Amino acid sequence: MADEYFYALTLKGAKSNEVWDPEGKGTEDFNGGHKLIIKQALLGPEAVEGEVNVVQVEAMTWKDSVKIPVATLKAGGPNNQVLLDLSFPDPPVTFSLIQGNGPVHIIGHHLIGTSMEEFDDMDEVIDEMDEDEEGEEGAEEDEEDDEPKSKKAKTTNNTKGKTPVKNKVSKK
Repeated sequence: MADEYFYALTLKGAKSNEVWDPEGKGTEDFNGGHKLIIKQALLGPEAVEGEVNVVQVEAMTWKDSVKIPVATLKAGGPNNQVLLDLSFPDPPVTFSLIQGNGPVHIIGHHLIGTSMEEFDDMDEVIDEMDEDEEGEEGAEEDEEDDEPKSKKAKTTNNTKGKTPVKNKVSKK
């Protein structure tokens, strides 16, 4: 299982920036790595009314780095916050206030992947479950073979949560 932590940062002052880069901070034993999910950007109450604040993110794509504005906020109006759904699976990620003085608060979740030891334990549990399921299926097949085929009503259940449908046996 991944561990989930609250994440927040504040950009305050012209051209301020913050880098999210948890790699190398005592978490190298985690196989799943880190993931950052940003949910909201909002202006602080001390933001200058009428001033436009633009937040830019620099992050890696599958090939190279990209810089893109993700929020435009203006104090004193309806645009003083924006809901986001941004996911950054690979650090580092740089948040910059490229226009305005803020403060702009950025809020989200920091997910830390499962450690290698937990993966090993989970593999053992999955193997045991697979073995149990194979044993149960074999026992059910043996029971079905004992009944004559002409008098057996077959039950099918191809979808979960629906009532099984019985096939009618025709009598001649």
